[in-house]
Amino acid sequence: MKRFETLYDILCDTGDLLQEGRRREHLPLTDRVRGLMETLHDGEQVDHGGRAGGDSVHPVESPLPGLPERRRRLEALIAGVKQCTRCPLSLGRTFSVPGEGVLDPLVMFIGEGPGRDEDESGRPFVGAAGRYLDRWLTAIGLSRETNAYITNIVKCRPPENRDPQPEESDACAPWLHEQISLVRPRMIVTLGRISTRILTGTTQGITRIHGTFYSLNGIPLVPTFHPSAVLRRDEWRRPVWEDLKAVRNWLVDNVGHEPPEDPTG
Repeated sequence: MKRFETLYDILCDTGDLLQEGRRREHLPLTDRVRGLMETLHDGEQVDHGGRAGGDSVHPVESPLPGLPERRRRLEALIAGVKQCTRCPLSLGRTFSVPGEGVLDPLVMFIGEGPGRDEDESGRPFVGAAGRYLDRWLTAIGLSRETNAYITNIVKCRPPENRDPQPEESDACAPWLHEQISLVRPRMIVTLGRISTRILTGTTQGITRIHGTFYSLNGIPLVPTFHPSAVLRRDEWRRPVWEDLKAVRNWLVDNVGHEPPEDPTG
């Protein structure tokens, strides 16, 4: 057993070094194995619907520790994001914007990056687009205080709100993917073309694929328009509400969500 533990430690250290330094406190090997066995014993596969082609999505629960430990690790991640200097965006920020919401949310919403209001406050989606997003959440029975989580692809504001560059989103990717693993949403909604392209790999435009069900590591993912874009384009309001109703219906059918009866735009 000692040899396996030594090998496990070497693999963990190597992985951390490849990500530019030691970032995480790794669980002991015995805890990892115990968590995996519990997951295999208790896990339940649920058909969550498929992509346009009809493939079924079966999320597999990660062998992660319990809620207190996940909360501690998420707090450590947030502290790391606040001090992050992995890309040049850190040089111009007022505050980094890790994200906010609850653990085990029904939905995690992922935008592209903070704007001016978010940079000044350190909170995601707090300007006009954020207030509009909160209306979307309310319409389908969600809230960042009770059952949702909100974050972005990059955690620092790009200059003049330009699109994140590939090297910037790549630098932030480990933060985001660890965040998803710790938060453990039942569903992900990407907001706009940037987060949709990065997390689905699609090259199709958001106007063609919004409302389509994808999968990210077994988690159902639905793209929709970015709130700031919809505020500029009235014709996108109705498609957004159709996407939100599809999200609402999935939550009702699969996790027993009880939202308002008929969300409308």
